[in-house]
Amino acid sequence: MPKRILQGTVTSNANEQTVTVLVERRFTHPVLKKTIRKSKKYRAHDENNQFNVGDAVRIQECAPKSKTKRWEVIA
Repeated sequence: MPKRILQGTVTSNANEQTVTVLVERRFTHPVLKKTIRKSKKYRAHDENNQFNVGDAVRIQECAPKSKTKRWEVIA
C-alpha cells in the first residue's frame, strides 16, 4: 500500500530533528456547497535539521519514530 504524501509549511523547528508542519486542505461542504479550509499540524522527522520556519515541505508517512512523530520530511 502506498504511503500518504502531504504538502505543507514549516511552523516550528525548535526541537532537535523535528519540525512542525501545517497542512491545509480545501473541500466543498456537502450541504452548503461552499469551499472550506481546514488545517492540521503534523510533527515530522527532519534528520539533518535543514528546514526553517516558512519553508514549503512534503512529508511522508513512516513507522513511528517517537510518541508523536509518524511522518518524515522528504523534500
